[in-house]
Amino acid sequence: MPAISHASINTAAPAFWLIADQLNTRNETERLAYIRTGFPPGWVKTVRCAFQLSNSQLEALLSTSVSTLERRQRQQRPLDLVGSERLDRVAALAVRAAEVFEDQDTARRWMMTPNRALNDQTPITLCETEIGAIQVRRTLAALLHGGVV
Repeated sequence: MPAISHASINTAAPAFWLIADQLNTRNETERLAYIRTGFPPGWVKTVRCAFQLSNSQLEALLSTSVSTLERRQRQQRPLDLVGSERLDRVAALAVRAAEVFEDQDTARRWMMTPNRALNDQTPITLCETEIGAIQVRRTLAALLHGGVV
């Protein structure tokens, strides 16, 4: 996948927030059905650009090789269950972070910044597992209620 330019970040970030907000309006049953169907392959590029993910970060987050992601994009095949669920977690946590920080760009940067309360991991990296996502939610709740993290 090609390098990310600042122009692509500026256009991808609003697209990411639109996707994330749309997912956030769905109930759990609808989200689960959407995850099982598989997220559209174009969402990978949107998330990658919005969060400035390297190939290795993208592969770890989605548990899929870049070549497989590119092939799915070319064939217009949806993401698999694991990748779709992880993108759903990223979207849900990013929306929550935007609510806490009252700013989407601040939330996006926070998602990519190592955090001491998260054992110096980035919130987006913790989206690889539900346990990690719980830790991120707990940290956001502490921030919202004035806790020190």
